[in-house]
Amino acid sequence: MAPGGYFGQALVVDVDGAEVATRVLPLPDAVLRAYLGGVGLGTWLMHRLAPSGVDPLGEAAPLSFVFSPLVGTPLTTSAKFAVVAKSPLTGLLTDALASSQFAISGKLTGNDAIVVRGRADELSVLLVDAEGVRMEPAPQLAGLSAAAAERALKEQHGRGWRTAAIGPAGEAGVRYATISHDGRHAGRGGLGAVLGAKNLKAILVKAGERCAVDDPAAVLAAARDLRERSFGPATRKYRELGTLANLLAFNAVSTLPTRNFTAATFDEAPRLAAEELAGMREVARSSCASCSIGCEHIYARKGGGKQRMEYENVFALGPLCGVSDPEAVMAASARCDELGIDTISAGGTIAWAMECAERGLIDEPWLRFGDGAALLRALDAIGSREPGLGDLLAQGSRHAAGVVGQGSIDFAAQVKGLEMPGYEPRTLQSMALGLAVNARGADHNRSGAYEADLSGELDRLAGGDAHVAAAIGTEDRAAVMDSMILCKFLRGVFTEPLAEWAALLAPVTGWDVDAAELAATARRIVMAKRVFNIREGATAADDTLPARMLEDPVSLGSGRVATLSAERLASMVDRYYQVRGLDPDGRPDPAALADLLLDA
Repeated sequence: MAPGGYFGQALVVDVDGAEVATRVLPLPDAVLRAYLGGVGLGTWLMHRLAPSGVDPLGEAAPLSFVFSPLVGTPLTTSAKFAVVAKSPLTGLLTDALASSQFAISGKLTGNDAIVVRGRADELSVLLVDAEGVRMEPAPQLAGLSAAAAERALKEQHGRGWRTAAIGPAGEAGVRYATISHDGRHAGRGGLGAVLGAKNLKAILVKAGERCAVDDPAAVLAAARDLRERSFGPATRKYRELGTLANLLAFNAVSTLPTRNFTAATFDEAPRLAAEELAGMREVARSSCASCSIGCEHIYARKGGGKQRMEYENVFALGPLCGVSDPEAVMAASARCDELGIDTISAGGTIAWAMECAERGLIDEPWLRFGDGAALLRALDAIGSREPGLGDLLAQGSRHAAGVVGQGSIDFAAQVKGLEMPGYEPRTLQSMALGLAVNARGADHNRSGAYEADLSGELDRLAGGDAHVAAAIGTEDRAAVMDSMILCKFLRGVFTEPLAEWAALLAPVTGWDVDAAELAATARRIVMAKRVFNIREGATAADDTLPARMLEDPVSLGSGRVATLSAERLASMVDRYYQVRGLDPDGRPDPAALADLLLDA
Protein backbone atom coordinates (compact mmCIF):
# COMPACT_ATOMS: atom_id res chain seq x y z
CA MET A 1 0.00 0.00 0.00
CA ALA A 2 1.38 3.40 -1.00
CA PRO A 3 2.10 6.09 1.58
CA GLY A 4 -0.56 8.73 2.16
CA GLY A 5 -0.80 11.22 -0.68
CA TYR A 6 0.38 8.72 -3.30
CA PHE A 7 -1.01 6.05 -5.59
CA GLY A 8 2.41 4.40 -5.96
CA GLN A 9 2.44 4.29 -9.75
CA ALA A 10 3.18 6.17 -12.94
CA LEU A 11 1.05 5.62 -16.05
CA VAL A 12 3.20 5.25 -19.17
CA VAL A 13 1.33 5.92 -22.42
CA ASP A 14 2.89 4.89 -25.72
CA VAL A 15 1.33 6.52 -28.78
CA ASP A 16 1.86 4.60 -31.99
CA GLY A 17 0.15 6.04 -35.05
CA ALA A 18 -3.57 5.74 -34.36
CA GLU A 19 -3.17 3.44 -31.36
CA VAL A 20 -2.18 3.82 -27.72
CA ALA A 21 -0.75 1.25 -25.35
CA THR A 22 -0.34 1.72 -21.63
CA ARG A 23 1.56 0.16 -18.81
CA VAL A 24 1.83 0.88 -15.12
CA LEU A 25 5.28 1.60 -13.71
CA PRO A 26 5.29 0.85 -9.96
CA LEU A 27 6.93 3.55 -7.86
CA PRO A 28 8.60 1.96 -4.82
CA ASP A 29 8.07 3.65 -1.48
CA ALA A 30 11.81 4.27 -1.24
CA VAL A 31 11.76 6.21 -4.53
CA LEU A 32 8.74 8.28 -3.51
CA ARG A 33 10.39 9.19 -0.21
CA ALA A 34 13.70 9.93 -1.92
CA TYR A 35 12.24 12.22 -4.60
CA LEU A 36 8.82 13.30 -3.18
CA GLY A 37 7.04 14.18 -6.44
CA GLY A 38 6.99 17.02 -8.94
CA VAL A 39 10.43 17.91 -10.28
CA GLY A 40 12.22 15.37 -8.10
CA LEU A 41 10.14 12.38 -9.18
CA GLY A 42 10.13 13.67 -12.76
CA THR A 43 13.93 13.66 -12.75
CA TRP A 44 13.98 10.04 -11.54
CA LEU A 45 11.51 9.10 -14.26
CA MET A 46 13.73 10.69 -16.91
CA HIS A 47 16.65 8.57 -15.76
CA ARG A 48 14.44 5.49 -15.94
CA LEU A 49 12.50 6.14 -19.18
CA ALA A 50 14.58 8.44 -21.41
CA PRO A 51 17.12 6.59 -23.58
CA SER A 52 20.62 8.04 -23.37
CA GLY A 53 21.11 10.63 -26.09
CA VAL A 54 17.44 10.65 -27.05
CA ASP A 55 16.29 13.33 -29.49
CA PRO A 56 14.04 15.65 -27.43
CA LEU A 57 11.62 15.80 -30.38
CA GLY A 58 11.91 12.12 -31.22
CA GLU A 59 9.28 9.47 -30.64
CA ALA A 60 11.25 7.80 -27.84
CA ALA A 61 11.49 10.99 -25.79
CA PRO A 62 9.26 10.86 -22.70
CA LEU A 63 7.16 13.82 -21.56
CA SER A 64 6.04 13.51 -17.95
CA PHE A 65 3.22 15.25 -16.10
CA VAL A 66 4.16 14.70 -12.46
CA PHE A 67 2.04 15.37 -9.39
CA SER A 68 2.93 15.47 -5.71
CA PRO A 69 1.70 14.14 -2.36
CA LEU A 70 0.19 17.52 -1.45
CA VAL A 71 -2.02 17.81 -4.56
CA GLY A 72 -5.66 17.49 -3.58
CA THR A 73 -5.08 18.44 0.06
CA PRO A 74 -6.41 21.71 1.50
CA LEU A 75 -2.88 23.10 1.83
CA THR A 76 -2.76 26.46 0.06
CA THR A 77 -0.87 26.64 -3.28
CA SER A 78 -0.63 22.84 -3.49
CA ALA A 79 -2.60 22.47 -6.76
CA LYS A 80 0.59 22.41 -8.82
CA PHE A 81 2.24 19.92 -11.13
CA ALA A 82 5.54 19.59 -12.96
CA VAL A 83 6.12 18.87 -16.63
CA VAL A 84 9.51 17.24 -17.19
CA ALA A 85 11.35 16.29 -20.39
CA LYS A 86 14.58 16.69 -22.27
CA SER A 87 14.58 20.23 -23.62
CA PRO A 88 14.69 20.81 -27.39
CA LEU A 89 16.18 24.24 -26.60
CA THR A 90 19.07 23.11 -24.38
CA GLY A 91 19.42 19.37 -25.03
CA LEU A 92 19.38 18.90 -21.26
CA LEU A 93 16.83 18.21 -18.54
CA THR A 94 14.05 20.74 -18.29
CA ASP A 95 11.05 21.08 -16.04
CA ALA A 96 8.30 23.61 -15.60
CA LEU A 97 5.78 24.05 -12.81
CA ALA A 98 2.23 25.19 -13.23
CA SER A 99 -0.85 25.67 -11.09
CA SER A 100 -4.38 24.73 -12.10
CA GLN A 101 -7.22 22.29 -11.67
CA PHE A 102 -5.34 20.10 -14.16
CA ALA A 103 -3.03 19.16 -11.28
CA ILE A 104 -5.87 17.88 -9.08
CA SER A 105 -7.72 16.07 -11.85
CA GLY A 106 -4.52 14.60 -13.27
CA LYS A 107 -3.51 13.09 -9.97
CA LEU A 108 -7.00 11.78 -9.32
CA THR A 109 -6.83 9.68 -12.46
CA GLY A 110 -5.07 7.37 -9.99
CA ASN A 111 -1.49 8.16 -10.95
CA ASP A 112 1.45 10.02 -9.44
CA ALA A 113 2.66 10.76 -12.97
CA ILE A 114 1.46 10.42 -16.56
CA VAL A 115 4.27 9.83 -19.06
CA VAL A 116 3.71 10.12 -22.81
CA ARG A 117 5.95 8.71 -25.54
CA GLY A 118 5.60 8.08 -29.28
CA ARG A 119 3.80 10.01 -32.01
CA ALA A 120 0.30 10.08 -33.48
CA ASP A 121 -0.34 9.84 -37.21
CA GLU A 122 -2.45 12.99 -37.19
CA LEU A 123 -3.08 15.85 -34.80
CA SER A 124 -4.88 14.26 -31.86
CA VAL A 125 -5.79 14.62 -28.21
CA LEU A 126 -5.15 12.14 -25.44
CA LEU A 127 -7.82 11.51 -22.78
CA VAL A 128 -6.87 9.95 -19.43
CA ASP A 129 -9.19 9.05 -16.58
CA ALA A 130 -9.49 6.34 -13.96
CA GLU A 131 -11.01 4.02 -16.57
CA GLY A 132 -8.05 4.19 -18.94
CA VAL A 133 -6.63 6.08 -21.91
CA ARG A 134 -7.93 6.81 -25.38
CA MET A 135 -6.85 8.99 -28.26
CA GLU A 136 -9.04 10.99 -30.62
CA PRO A 137 -8.13 12.73 -33.89
CA ALA A 138 -8.44 16.50 -33.55
CA PRO A 139 -7.60 18.11 -36.91
CA GLN A 140 -10.20 20.82 -36.18
CA LEU A 141 -7.92 22.18 -33.43
CA ALA A 142 -4.97 22.84 -35.73
CA GLY A 143 -3.68 26.38 -35.45
CA LEU A 144 -5.84 27.31 -32.46
CA SER A 145 -4.43 28.97 -29.38
CA ALA A 146 -4.24 26.75 -26.31
CA ALA A 147 -7.10 28.71 -24.75
CA ALA A 148 -9.32 28.30 -27.83
CA ALA A 149 -8.51 24.59 -28.00
CA GLU A 150 -9.36 24.22 -24.33
CA ARG A 151 -12.73 25.90 -24.83
CA ALA A 152 -13.53 23.68 -27.81
CA LEU A 153 -12.57 20.53 -25.92
CA LYS A 154 -14.60 21.53 -22.89
CA GLU A 155 -17.62 22.06 -25.10
CA GLN A 156 -17.07 18.68 -26.74
CA HIS A 157 -16.26 16.56 -23.69
CA GLY A 158 -17.88 18.42 -20.81
CA ARG A 159 -16.68 20.46 -17.88
CA GLY A 160 -15.44 17.46 -15.92
CA TRP A 161 -12.33 17.25 -18.11
CA ARG A 162 -9.29 19.44 -17.54
CA THR A 163 -7.01 20.27 -20.43
CA ALA A 164 -3.33 21.05 -21.02
CA ALA A 165 -2.80 22.20 -24.61
CA ILE A 166 -0.32 23.77 -26.99
CA GLY A 167 -0.73 26.73 -29.30
CA PRO A 168 0.40 27.17 -32.92
CA ALA A 169 4.04 27.49 -31.86
CA GLY A 170 4.01 24.04 -30.27
CA GLU A 171 2.59 22.55 -33.44
CA ALA A 172 5.27 24.34 -35.47
CA GLY A 173 8.07 23.09 -33.24
CA VAL A 174 9.25 26.42 -31.84
CA ARG A 175 11.90 25.29 -29.39
CA TYR A 176 10.56 27.41 -26.54
CA ALA A 177 6.87 26.64 -27.01
CA THR A 178 4.75 26.27 -23.87
CA ILE A 179 2.02 23.97 -22.57
CA SER A 180 -0.99 25.92 -21.26
CA HIS A 181 -4.01 25.19 -19.07
CA ASP A 182 -6.57 27.39 -17.34
CA GLY A 183 -4.72 30.43 -18.74
CA ARG A 184 -1.44 29.41 -17.10
CA HIS A 185 1.69 28.01 -18.64
CA ALA A 186 4.39 25.40 -18.18
CA GLY A 187 6.67 27.84 -19.81
CA ARG A 188 10.39 27.23 -20.06
CA GLY A 189 12.52 24.89 -22.12
CA GLY A 190 10.20 24.04 -25.02
CA LEU A 191 7.84 21.52 -23.46
CA GLY A 192 5.14 22.58 -25.92
CA ALA A 193 7.41 21.60 -28.79
CA VAL A 194 7.89 18.16 -27.21
CA LEU A 195 4.12 17.64 -27.05
CA GLY A 196 3.74 19.01 -30.57
CA ALA A 197 6.37 16.59 -31.86
CA LYS A 198 4.11 13.80 -30.64
CA ASN A 199 1.35 15.30 -32.80
CA LEU A 200 -0.74 15.85 -29.68
CA LYS A 201 -2.63 19.12 -29.35
CA ALA A 202 -3.76 18.44 -25.80
CA ILE A 203 -3.89 16.07 -22.85
CA LEU A 204 -7.25 15.83 -21.08
CA VAL A 205 -7.61 14.39 -17.58
CA LYS A 206 -10.66 13.62 -15.47
CA ALA A 207 -10.72 12.90 -11.76
CA GLY A 208 -12.14 9.55 -10.72
CA GLU A 209 -10.14 8.29 -7.74
CA ARG A 210 -9.65 9.29 -4.13
CA CYS A 211 -6.22 9.67 -2.61
CA ALA A 212 -6.15 9.26 1.15
CA VAL A 213 -3.80 11.06 3.50
CA ASP A 214 -2.41 9.50 6.66
CA ASP A 215 -3.86 11.94 9.22
CA PRO A 216 -6.72 14.03 7.78
CA ALA A 217 -7.31 16.02 10.96
CA ALA A 218 -3.65 17.02 11.23
CA VAL A 219 -3.53 17.96 7.55
CA LEU A 220 -6.60 20.16 7.96
CA ALA A 221 -5.09 21.88 11.01
CA ALA A 222 -1.85 22.50 9.12
CA ALA A 223 -3.81 23.88 6.18
CA ARG A 224 -5.69 26.34 8.39
CA ASP A 225 -2.44 27.56 9.93
CA LEU A 226 -0.69 27.91 6.55
CA ARG A 227 -3.63 29.74 5.05
CA GLU A 228 -3.62 32.23 7.91
CA ARG A 229 0.12 32.84 7.50
CA SER A 230 -0.31 33.26 3.74
CA PHE A 231 -2.19 36.51 4.40
CA GLY A 232 0.78 38.01 6.25
CA PRO A 233 3.44 40.57 5.30
CA ALA A 234 5.62 38.02 3.47
CA THR A 235 3.08 37.85 0.63
CA ARG A 236 1.78 41.43 0.72
CA LYS A 237 3.77 42.50 -2.35
CA TYR A 238 2.23 39.73 -4.44
CA ARG A 239 -1.30 40.45 -3.25
CA GLU A 240 -1.13 44.20 -3.72
CA LEU A 241 0.88 44.61 -6.94
CA GLY A 242 1.95 41.15 -8.09
CA THR A 243 5.44 40.27 -9.29
CA LEU A 244 5.44 43.39 -11.45
CA ALA A 245 6.27 45.24 -8.23
CA ASN A 246 9.87 44.09 -8.82
CA LEU A 247 10.29 46.33 -11.87
CA LEU A 248 10.96 49.64 -10.13
CA ALA A 249 12.74 47.97 -7.23
CA PHE A 250 15.20 46.26 -9.56
CA ASN A 251 15.62 49.40 -11.64
CA ALA A 252 16.54 51.35 -8.51
CA VAL A 253 19.41 49.00 -7.67
CA SER A 254 20.71 48.61 -11.23
CA THR A 255 19.63 45.05 -11.76
CA LEU A 256 16.98 45.46 -14.49
CA PRO A 257 18.50 44.02 -17.70
CA THR A 258 17.97 46.48 -20.53
CA ARG A 259 18.63 46.42 -24.27
CA ASN A 260 20.04 42.90 -24.34
CA PHE A 261 21.99 43.33 -21.09
CA THR A 262 23.93 46.37 -22.28
CA ALA A 263 22.52 48.33 -19.33
CA ALA A 264 21.05 47.56 -15.92
CA THR A 265 18.58 50.43 -15.69
CA PHE A 266 15.76 51.56 -17.95
CA ASP A 267 14.91 55.25 -17.87
CA GLU A 268 11.32 54.62 -18.93
CA ALA A 269 10.65 51.81 -16.45
CA PRO A 270 7.99 53.85 -14.57
CA ARG A 271 5.74 53.69 -17.66
CA LEU A 272 5.61 49.91 -17.28
CA ALA A 273 5.54 49.70 -13.50
CA ALA A 274 2.74 48.15 -11.47
CA GLU A 275 2.49 51.35 -9.46
CA GLU A 276 1.63 53.25 -12.66
CA LEU A 277 -0.55 50.64 -14.33
CA ALA A 278 -2.53 49.69 -11.24
CA GLY A 279 -4.16 53.08 -10.92
CA MET A 280 -4.89 53.42 -14.61
CA ARG A 281 -5.68 49.97 -15.93
CA GLU A 282 -5.98 47.25 -13.34
CA VAL A 283 -9.36 45.59 -13.57
CA ALA A 284 -9.09 42.38 -11.56
CA ARG A 285 -7.07 40.09 -9.36
CA SER A 286 -7.06 36.34 -9.67
CA SER A 287 -5.68 33.26 -7.96
CA CYS A 288 -4.42 29.89 -9.04
CA ALA A 289 -6.43 26.86 -7.96
CA SER A 290 -6.27 26.21 -4.20
CA CYS A 291 -4.34 29.44 -3.57
CA SER A 292 -5.05 32.07 -0.94
CA ILE A 293 -2.44 34.61 -2.12
CA GLY A 294 -3.96 35.89 -5.38
CA CYS A 295 -0.85 37.26 -7.10
CA GLU A 296 -2.38 37.62 -10.56
CA HIS A 297 -3.12 41.18 -11.61
CA ILE A 298 -5.17 41.71 -14.75
CA TYR A 299 -4.96 44.93 -16.76
CA ALA A 300 -7.23 46.41 -19.42
CA ARG A 301 -5.87 46.94 -22.90
CA LYS A 302 -6.81 49.96 -24.95
CA GLY A 303 -9.40 49.02 -27.52
CA GLY A 304 -10.63 46.10 -25.43
CA GLY A 305 -9.24 42.95 -23.98
CA LYS A 306 -7.42 42.10 -20.78
CA GLN A 307 -3.95 40.79 -20.05
CA ARG A 308 -2.18 39.30 -17.03
CA MET A 309 1.10 41.14 -16.43
CA GLU A 310 4.03 39.76 -14.43
CA TYR A 311 7.59 40.93 -13.93
CA GLU A 312 9.26 38.42 -16.24
CA ASN A 313 7.07 39.00 -19.29
CA VAL A 314 7.24 42.79 -18.85
CA PHE A 315 11.02 42.72 -18.39
CA ALA A 316 11.60 40.44 -21.41
CA LEU A 317 9.24 42.21 -23.80
CA GLY A 318 9.84 45.69 -22.39
CA PRO A 319 13.24 46.88 -21.09
CA LEU A 320 15.19 43.94 -22.56
CA CYS A 321 13.96 44.98 -26.02
CA GLY A 322 14.02 48.70 -25.16
CA VAL A 323 10.22 48.95 -25.49
CA SER A 324 8.53 51.35 -23.09
CA ASP A 325 5.00 51.58 -24.50
CA PRO A 326 2.71 49.69 -22.07
CA GLU A 327 0.24 48.90 -24.83
CA ALA A 328 2.95 47.34 -26.98
CA VAL A 329 4.24 45.24 -24.08
CA MET A 330 0.73 44.07 -23.21
CA ALA A 331 0.02 43.25 -26.85
CA ALA A 332 3.28 41.31 -27.08
CA SER A 333 2.44 39.39 -23.90
CA ALA A 334 -0.96 38.53 -25.31
CA ARG A 335 0.63 37.43 -28.59
CA CYS A 336 2.99 35.09 -26.72
CA ASP A 337 -0.01 33.57 -24.91
CA GLU A 338 -1.91 33.13 -28.18
CA LEU A 339 1.03 31.54 -29.95
CA GLY A 340 2.07 29.51 -26.91
CA ILE A 341 5.69 30.65 -26.47
CA ASP A 342 7.83 31.43 -23.45
CA THR A 343 8.02 35.19 -22.97
CA ILE A 344 11.55 35.11 -21.49
CA SER A 345 13.09 33.13 -24.35
CA ALA A 346 11.06 35.10 -26.91
CA GLY A 347 12.18 38.45 -25.52
CA GLY A 348 15.77 37.32 -25.06
CA THR A 349 16.04 35.93 -28.57
CA ILE A 350 14.45 39.01 -30.14
CA ALA A 351 16.68 41.36 -28.09
CA TRP A 352 19.73 39.45 -29.38
CA ALA A 353 18.39 39.79 -32.94
CA MET A 354 17.79 43.52 -32.46
CA GLU A 355 21.41 43.97 -31.48
CA CYS A 356 22.52 41.87 -34.45
CA ALA A 357 20.45 44.07 -36.76
CA GLU A 358 21.84 47.27 -35.29
CA ARG A 359 25.40 45.92 -35.68
CA GLY A 360 24.67 44.96 -39.30
CA LEU A 361 25.13 41.24 -38.64
CA ILE A 362 21.68 40.38 -40.05
CA ASP A 363 19.87 42.23 -42.80
CA GLU A 364 16.70 43.20 -40.98
CA PRO A 365 16.74 47.02 -40.83
CA TRP A 366 13.22 47.18 -39.35
CA LEU A 367 14.24 45.23 -36.23
CA ARG A 368 15.30 47.92 -33.78
CA PHE A 369 15.36 48.35 -30.00
CA GLY A 370 12.41 50.33 -28.70
CA ASP A 371 10.11 49.54 -31.62
CA GLY A 372 6.94 47.87 -30.33
CA ALA A 373 5.65 47.15 -33.84
CA ALA A 374 8.92 45.37 -34.68
CA LEU A 375 8.60 43.29 -31.52
CA LEU A 376 5.12 42.11 -32.56
CA ARG A 377 6.24 41.44 -36.13
CA ALA A 378 9.11 39.30 -34.84
CA LEU A 379 6.80 37.33 -32.53
CA ASP A 380 4.46 36.54 -35.43
CA ALA A 381 7.40 35.39 -37.54
CA ILE A 382 8.60 33.11 -34.74
CA GLY A 383 5.18 31.63 -34.00
CA SER A 384 4.64 30.59 -37.62
CA ARG A 385 8.27 29.59 -38.24
CA GLU A 386 8.28 32.06 -41.13
CA PRO A 387 11.12 31.16 -43.50
CA GLY A 388 14.22 33.19 -42.81
CA LEU A 389 14.23 35.22 -39.63
CA GLY A 390 11.22 33.53 -38.03
CA ASP A 391 12.65 30.05 -38.48
CA LEU A 392 16.05 31.21 -37.21
CA LEU A 393 14.69 32.84 -34.04
CA ALA A 394 12.34 29.91 -33.34
CA GLN A 395 15.50 27.93 -32.51
CA GLY A 396 16.53 30.25 -29.65
CA SER A 397 19.44 32.66 -29.33
CA ARG A 398 22.22 30.07 -28.89
CA HIS A 399 21.36 28.20 -32.06
CA ALA A 400 20.72 31.44 -33.95
CA ALA A 401 24.10 32.81 -32.87
CA GLY A 402 25.71 29.65 -34.19
CA VAL A 403 24.16 30.36 -37.59
CA VAL A 404 24.92 34.11 -37.66
CA GLY A 405 28.41 33.76 -36.19
CA GLN A 406 30.56 36.93 -36.22
CA GLY A 407 30.98 36.82 -32.46
CA SER A 408 27.23 37.10 -31.84
CA ILE A 409 27.34 34.22 -29.31
CA ASP A 410 29.20 36.57 -26.95
CA PHE A 411 26.09 38.71 -26.49
CA ALA A 412 23.48 35.94 -26.69
CA ALA A 413 22.16 36.20 -23.12
CA GLN A 414 21.68 32.49 -22.39
CA VAL A 415 23.11 29.72 -20.25
CA LYS A 416 23.15 26.18 -21.65
CA GLY A 417 20.82 27.49 -24.36
CA LEU A 418 18.13 28.88 -22.04
CA GLU A 419 17.64 32.64 -22.24
CA MET A 420 18.35 34.64 -19.09
CA PRO A 421 15.61 35.96 -16.79
CA GLY A 422 15.34 39.51 -15.48
CA TYR A 423 18.28 39.58 -13.07
CA GLU A 424 21.56 41.34 -13.92
CA PRO A 425 24.33 38.93 -12.82
CA ARG A 426 27.05 41.58 -12.63
CA THR A 427 25.13 43.35 -9.87
CA LEU A 428 23.75 40.16 -8.27
CA GLN A 429 26.74 37.86 -7.94
CA SER A 430 25.15 35.10 -5.85
CA MET A 431 22.59 34.93 -8.62
CA ALA A 432 25.38 34.89 -11.20
CA LEU A 433 26.59 31.60 -9.75
CA GLY A 434 23.05 30.25 -9.48
CA LEU A 435 22.43 30.99 -13.15
CA ALA A 436 25.74 29.46 -14.23
CA VAL A 437 25.45 26.09 -12.47
CA ASN A 438 21.71 25.50 -12.71
CA ALA A 439 20.71 22.26 -14.40
CA ARG A 440 17.92 23.90 -16.39
CA GLY A 441 20.13 26.74 -17.61
CA ALA A 442 19.60 30.44 -16.90
CA ASP A 443 16.75 30.18 -14.46
CA HIS A 444 15.50 32.17 -11.49
CA ASN A 445 12.98 29.67 -10.14
CA ARG A 446 15.38 26.77 -9.54
CA SER A 447 17.99 29.10 -8.05
CA GLY A 448 16.60 32.09 -6.20
CA ALA A 449 20.01 33.33 -5.09
CA TYR A 450 18.97 36.90 -5.86
CA GLU A 451 17.22 36.80 -2.49
CA ALA A 452 20.62 36.67 -0.76
CA ASP A 453 22.00 39.42 -2.97
CA LEU A 454 19.10 41.74 -2.16
CA SER A 455 19.00 40.88 1.55
CA GLY A 456 21.71 43.41 2.43
CA GLU A 457 23.71 40.70 4.19
CA LEU A 458 26.17 40.18 1.31
CA ASP A 459 28.11 42.47 -0.97
CA ARG A 460 26.13 41.75 -4.10
CA LEU A 461 28.86 43.28 -6.29
CA ALA A 462 31.69 41.02 -5.11
CA GLY A 463 30.99 37.31 -5.17
CA GLY A 464 32.83 34.91 -2.86
CA ASP A 465 32.40 31.91 -0.59
CA ALA A 466 29.41 33.42 1.22
CA HIS A 467 27.68 33.84 -2.13
CA VAL A 468 28.36 30.19 -2.95
CA ALA A 469 26.73 29.09 0.30
CA ALA A 470 23.74 31.33 -0.43
CA ALA A 471 23.34 29.95 -3.95
CA ILE A 472 23.49 26.36 -2.70
CA GLY A 473 20.96 27.08 0.05
CA THR A 474 18.42 28.60 -2.33
CA GLU A 475 18.96 25.83 -4.87
CA ASP A 476 18.34 23.18 -2.21
CA ARG A 477 15.21 24.85 -0.88
CA ALA A 478 13.85 25.23 -4.41
CA ALA A 479 14.44 21.52 -5.04
CA VAL A 480 12.23 20.61 -2.08
CA MET A 481 9.50 23.16 -2.82
CA ASP A 482 9.38 22.10 -6.47
CA SER A 483 8.98 18.46 -5.52
CA MET A 484 6.48 18.68 -2.64
CA ILE A 485 5.10 21.04 -4.53
CA LEU A 486 4.50 24.45 -2.88
CA CYS A 487 4.46 27.88 -4.49
CA LYS A 488 7.68 29.92 -4.16
CA PHE A 489 5.63 32.93 -3.11
CA LEU A 490 5.03 31.17 0.20
CA ARG A 491 8.73 30.88 1.00
CA GLY A 492 8.79 34.01 3.11
CA VAL A 493 6.20 32.71 5.58
CA PHE A 494 8.51 29.95 6.82
CA THR A 495 11.14 30.77 9.44
CA GLU A 496 12.62 27.24 9.52
CA PRO A 497 11.70 26.04 6.03
CA LEU A 498 12.94 22.45 6.01
CA ALA A 499 11.52 21.67 9.44
CA GLU A 500 8.19 23.32 8.64
CA TRP A 501 7.93 21.57 5.27
CA ALA A 502 8.64 18.25 6.97
CA ALA A 503 5.79 19.04 9.38
CA LEU A 504 3.47 19.51 6.40
CA LEU A 505 4.62 16.35 4.67
CA ALA A 506 4.44 14.04 7.69
CA PRO A 507 0.65 14.01 8.30
CA VAL A 508 -0.01 13.62 4.57
CA THR A 509 2.32 10.65 4.06
CA GLY A 510 2.69 9.10 7.50
CA TRP A 511 6.46 9.36 7.27
CA ASP A 512 8.54 10.44 10.27
CA VAL A 513 10.34 12.92 8.06
CA ASP A 514 12.41 15.75 9.53
CA ALA A 515 14.55 18.69 8.38
CA ALA A 516 17.71 16.60 8.08
CA GLU A 517 15.99 14.15 5.78
CA LEU A 518 14.63 16.91 3.56
CA ALA A 519 18.10 18.46 3.37
CA ALA A 520 19.40 15.13 2.07
CA THR A 521 16.45 14.92 -0.32
CA ALA A 522 17.31 18.33 -1.73
CA ARG A 523 20.92 17.36 -2.35
CA ARG A 524 19.81 14.13 -4.01
CA ILE A 525 17.45 15.90 -6.41
CA VAL A 526 20.05 18.49 -7.37
CA MET A 527 22.60 15.71 -7.93
CA ALA A 528 20.18 13.60 -9.99
CA LYS A 529 19.58 16.54 -12.33
CA ARG A 530 23.31 17.07 -12.80
CA VAL A 531 23.93 13.38 -13.40
CA PHE A 532 21.22 13.30 -16.09
CA ASN A 533 22.79 16.28 -17.84
CA ILE A 534 26.25 14.71 -17.69
CA ARG A 535 24.76 11.61 -19.28
CA GLU A 536 23.43 13.82 -22.08
CA GLY A 537 26.80 15.48 -22.72
CA ALA A 538 26.98 18.43 -20.31
CA THR A 539 30.44 19.35 -19.01
CA ALA A 540 31.94 21.83 -16.57
CA ALA A 541 32.45 24.20 -19.51
CA ASP A 542 28.66 24.70 -19.57
CA ASP A 543 28.65 26.10 -16.01
CA THR A 544 29.38 29.67 -17.03
CA LEU A 545 27.82 32.90 -18.26
CA PRO A 546 27.93 34.67 -21.63
CA ALA A 547 31.12 36.56 -22.49
CA ARG A 548 29.32 39.90 -22.18
CA MET A 549 28.71 39.30 -18.47
CA LEU A 550 32.36 38.39 -17.85
CA GLU A 551 34.07 41.00 -19.99
CA ASP A 552 31.95 44.16 -20.05
CA PRO A 553 31.24 46.37 -17.03
CA VAL A 554 27.71 47.57 -16.44
CA SER A 555 26.92 51.07 -15.25
CA LEU A 556 25.63 51.76 -11.75
CA GLY A 557 25.24 55.48 -12.44
CA SER A 558 27.30 58.40 -11.14
CA GLY A 559 30.37 57.05 -12.90
CA ARG A 560 30.36 53.73 -11.02
CA VAL A 561 30.40 50.33 -12.69
CA ALA A 562 29.96 46.69 -11.69
CA THR A 563 32.11 43.89 -13.09
CA LEU A 564 32.13 40.12 -12.85
CA SER A 565 35.39 38.62 -14.08
CA ALA A 566 35.68 35.15 -15.54
CA GLU A 567 38.18 34.37 -12.79
CA ARG A 568 35.78 35.34 -10.02
CA LEU A 569 32.95 33.28 -11.48
CA ALA A 570 35.29 30.31 -12.03
CA SER A 571 36.41 30.53 -8.41
CA MET A 572 32.81 30.44 -7.21
CA VAL A 573 32.01 27.51 -9.51
CA ASP A 574 35.02 25.62 -8.17
CA ARG A 575 33.88 26.24 -4.61
CA TYR A 576 30.35 25.15 -5.53
CA TYR A 577 31.77 21.88 -6.85
CA GLN A 578 33.71 21.32 -3.62
CA VAL A 579 30.71 21.90 -1.38
CA ARG A 580 28.52 19.69 -3.58
CA GLY A 581 31.09 16.89 -3.41
CA LEU A 582 31.95 17.09 -7.11
CA ASP A 583 35.36 16.72 -8.72
CA PRO A 584 37.02 19.64 -10.56
CA ASP A 585 35.12 18.63 -13.71
CA GLY A 586 31.77 18.92 -11.92
CA ARG A 587 31.23 15.17 -11.71
CA PRO A 588 30.14 13.21 -8.63
CA ASP A 589 32.10 10.40 -7.06
CA PRO A 590 30.72 7.11 -8.47
CA ALA A 591 29.96 6.01 -4.91
CA ALA A 592 27.53 8.91 -4.59
CA LEU A 593 25.39 7.51 -7.40
CA ALA A 594 24.01 4.74 -5.17
CA ASP A 595 22.09 7.33 -3.16
CA LEU A 596 20.16 8.34 -6.30
CA LEU A 597 18.30 4.98 -6.44
CA LEU A 598 18.44 5.03 -10.22
CA ASP A 599 18.24 1.24 -10.33
CA ALA A 600 15.35 0.97 -7.87
